[in-house]
Amino acid sequence: MYHHTEFDRAFVVDRAQRFRDQVQRRISGALTEDEFRPLRLMNGVYLQLHAYMLRIAIPYGTISPDQMRQLAVIADRWDKGYGHFTTRQNIQFNWPKLVDIPDMLDALAEVGMHAIQTSGNTIRNVTADHFAGAAADEIADPRPYAELIRQWSTDHPEFQFLPRKFKIAVSGSPNDRAVVKSHDIGLRMVEKDGESGFEVSVGGGLGRTPLVGKVINEFVPVADLLPYLEAILSAYNSVGRRDNKYKARLKIAVQELGIDHIRELVDERFAEIRPKFDGTDQTILDQIAARFGQPTLVSGRSTADYDAAREADPIFRSWADTNLHAHKHADYAIVTVSLKKHGATPGDATFDQMRVLADLAERFGQGDLRISHEQNVVLPHIHKADLAALHAALREADLGTANLGLISDIIACPGLDYCALATARSIPIAQQIATRFDELKLEHEIGELKIKISGCINACGHHHVGHIGILGLDRAGVENYQVTLGGDGTETMSVGERAGPGFSKDEIIPAIERLVYGYLDVREDASETFLQAYRRLGPEPFKAALYPEKAAA
Repeated sequence: MYHHTEFDRAFVVDRAQRFRDQVQRRISGALTEDEFRPLRLMNGVYLQLHAYMLRIAIPYGTISPDQMRQLAVIADRWDKGYGHFTTRQNIQFNWPKLVDIPDMLDALAEVGMHAIQTSGNTIRNVTADHFAGAAADEIADPRPYAELIRQWSTDHPEFQFLPRKFKIAVSGSPNDRAVVKSHDIGLRMVEKDGESGFEVSVGGGLGRTPLVGKVINEFVPVADLLPYLEAILSAYNSVGRRDNKYKARLKIAVQELGIDHIRELVDERFAEIRPKFDGTDQTILDQIAARFGQPTLVSGRSTADYDAAREADPIFRSWADTNLHAHKHADYAIVTVSLKKHGATPGDATFDQMRVLADLAERFGQGDLRISHEQNVVLPHIHKADLAALHAALREADLGTANLGLISDIIACPGLDYCALATARSIPIAQQIATRFDELKLEHEIGELKIKISGCINACGHHHVGHIGILGLDRAGVENYQVTLGGDGTETMSVGERAGPGFSKDEIIPAIERLVYGYLDVREDASETFLQAYRRLGPEPFKAALYPEKAAA
């Protein structure tokens, strides 16, 4: 957990105070809504279907118990008692009153949190692997680099008015849990001749033009990271289109100009920029790394209670088999707490649940919490001896669902229930799918299957990289749901292929049920996942399951 400096604290307090003045001017009528709009967006405030929405940054997904408790206070005092964790490792409050938002920002500032650059044509919240610092496959903890990028990019004078929003993700492992190639810049840590550095991809993105990022540099040494990023941003700022917002992202520049031309532009800018970096950034990186508190991992403590609980309690065993991942220390586990109880809204947590998670992180988890891009909460350092007690406490708080990576662990955007851009509802579809397969008692038999749902073409639900993706659209005033197949958000990233015509809201659940049963019929054995079967067989057997009338014809 990064420990903020006095400068960090003063910065967010000052920013909150300036926005308070702007809100007062809007309420008094001194500012029109058009004049206020760019000011509120710079502070993470959106105007949605029914109310303002405040989007709060959780940089690289890391959050402390005190910060989680403060989110609970905000949810309880100024919202409707819950918050929504997003695929950008942010949290959104969907019902604040404008007059209350300055008080909410002040409360955030008390614990070093803010909403800066969670909107606008700037560098957004930097995301990272939610298992960072704990994963057994990790080369190095990527969070100090993510924090360095956050500090460098915050209020960077050259990059506050980019052609379009800009997203950066960092992974410290060969196994990508941060969907790095769906970002404008994706950083994956690699080693070369004993030196650590980053493979850099550019031009990834989802939305109306889904593209997999292309490797622009196979190895950038740590010492060159910031000047190289600055060179990419500078090149994009000069060639990115400003005539059409739908063609303004870096991915379009890469697509239109080609990766080789973009590489030439970046190399030219890097040659100019690199001499201006005198090593101060590396000194700051060392200081940042020192400010990350390291967990105290103990050896020699018995794990017999964990083994006994697995043997005696099938409910605990199911949860352990599903929601735990390997930790770099053999006596510990990484625990993912599902925010996807069957029938619940994916990613939502009540203020009581937030408080429970904060308490459990302090009691069992080294005071460390993470928010995943999959809209769940991670406790990265839990000793195996504590897992049974932790599971019991989670079940009491309605947080013990054993479905990580299964069909009910659905990513879904807020959709037409909240979002002014949405064209269809996504939350009810996610709820119905989860409920239906819970009724069928099939999800553990199905195994790993990632469904992702977006309520519009902007793809905030990442449907393009779902094994099964669902995109909600408006067809002449009627909600219609397209299905994509074969998407993947890992190190083997691929964009899903559209299966065929869409389905009505009454047809989509039976269609998904047919699709899943079709997969169960054609897989080689229980170990072959949906994605593996799709890649082995191609789309035709799956399309036949979705559209049986066409197969029969």
